[in-house]
Amino acid sequence: MTEARAADFVALVKPRITAMVLMTAAGGFWLAPRMAGSSHGTRRALLTLLGTTLIIGGANALNMYLERDIDGRVPRTKSRPLPAGRMAPQVALYFGAILGLLAIPVLTLGANPLTGLLGLISFFLYVAVYTPMKQHSPMALVIGAIPGAMPPLMGWTAATGRLDAPGLVLFGILFLWQLPHFLAITLYRSGEMSRAGFKVLAVEKGTQAAKRRIVFYLAALLPVTWLLFPLHVVGLPYLVLAGGAGVWFFAWGVRGLREDAGTQWARSLFRVSLVYIVILFAALLTGRIWPLR
Repeated sequence: MTEARAADFVALVKPRITAMVLMTAAGGFWLAPRMAGSSHGTRRALLTLLGTTLIIGGANALNMYLERDIDGRVPRTKSRPLPAGRMAPQVALYFGAILGLLAIPVLTLGANPLTGLLGLISFFLYVAVYTPMKQHSPMALVIGAIPGAMPPLMGWTAATGRLDAPGLVLFGILFLWQLPHFLAITLYRSGEMSRAGFKVLAVEKGTQAAKRRIVFYLAALLPVTWLLFPLHVVGLPYLVLAGGAGVWFFAWGVRGLREDAGTQWARSLFRVSLVYIVILFAALLTGRIWPLR
């Protein structure tokens, strides 16, 4: 395989997105207590991350297969392997399907059946529901946030073997964070996305409706992040850092309700969302290492 050909296969799995999602899965695993009667070791962690990599990569490859015509109409994506004609569509289809099929047994046997089931649900929602739904309804964003939030929960269940409150809170945090993050993108790329055939809230309901939705999700995110403290997952340092970052993120979102807040504000909110999630992960790390109460 030539270097260029290998690069196209790597592009299919969207490596930057995959790397970020893997960090959330690793975080869920690390925060969780060990499974009763079992070792909480490197082997399970590595197999969980491998299975998560396969399922994310497979879903992304199939997403590119299904949206190859749309990608060809958008300047930002027309150089991808399929619309650029560097790879046959069937190759991407088989590649994505094989990765997805390999992922489920790796997660099921390497971690536990519950984690394998969550991976399967995530894969199905992303490929079979979210991807086609983007061309029909702005609600696709909410559906797409479910598989996007699944990896930290999968990390938790891989370590514990069960669904419980802290794992669900981690899911809720990432679910709610994604919504203002991606709504900000749709605000400053609404024209491009609409021309590509995607239904976005800012076009269907107006920019003010999208901005109000952002504030709503940010208001919900703030108390959900605090729940990890009373659940004894993290300590006081997390509460202080996460609380301060959450108030800052919320206040930045509220600024967008002004009539003169346009694409520049939306771009800044997108950047703030990235800084916020980095601070939140640092807070989780700090609150776990120094669980001061």
